Amino acid sequence: MKRNHQTDTSYIINDQDLFRQIAFHEAGHAAAIYLYNKQKQLPLVYFQIIIQDSPHQKASSLDTCRLSYDHFDAVVEGGRLIHSLSVALIESTHYFSVAEQDAYQTAFEADMINLLVGPLAEAKHVALRDDEQFSAQLVNINALHYYGGRSDLEQVYEYMDTFIATKSRQQEKLVELFDKAFQFINSPIHWRAIQCLADYILKNKENIISCEESITVMDESGTRQKNQAIQAMSLVS
Repeated sequence: MKRNHQTDTSYIINDQDLFRQIAFHEAGHAAAIYLYNKQKQLPLVYFQIIIQDSPHQKASSLDTCRLSYDHFDAVVEGGRLIHSLSVALIESTHYFSVAEQDAYQTAFEADMINLLVGPLAEAKHVALRDDEQFSAQLVNINALHYYGGRSDLEQVYEYMDTFIATKSRQQEKLVELFDKAFQFINSPIHWRAIQCLADYILKNKENIISCEESITVMDESGTRQKNQAIQAMSLVS
């Protein structure tokens, strides 16, 4: 799951803003892989976040340390449920029981939702940063191209071509999955997890953030949010 870097925008993005957009994009993918799959009681699937040329310390002419962002890139590696299934299983779907077919369908849809959440997370971050509204009416499927989503959408369409025969049904399914991805993003618990993981990506000094690290960050964000809600309720009562 990799954000494309050809920006389809008519305005200039400064480096700091672009780095945060990249972090939110990949944090969105990772959060969906973990939290959406967990919500749907799907198997935990391995992923890791690879950071290339992450922000690092350099000495300036004044012999003080500063952050250098000459180049920053991040990508989520792994995380596909379909890739965890055997080829023989995929090629013999007509031999599945009804329960197996339902599980397989759920896995394939979850992968596509996880792909869509990445650019949606970036879009929501940009909207909040710029004090703009964020809704499904303003940010549609095609708008994801403006948020590094071209390659994600290409992979979604590849899934569609493989598993759904008719174009009309593909479009119906895409609208359905986009709506589910939007619902995921709009959950306060999920959004807080994405925010915390994006911050962690930007502050990280290593080139790899393991699956376990990412899950710990997201779980801790959820625990903090629940504790804050409990404290707020106790103050009201």
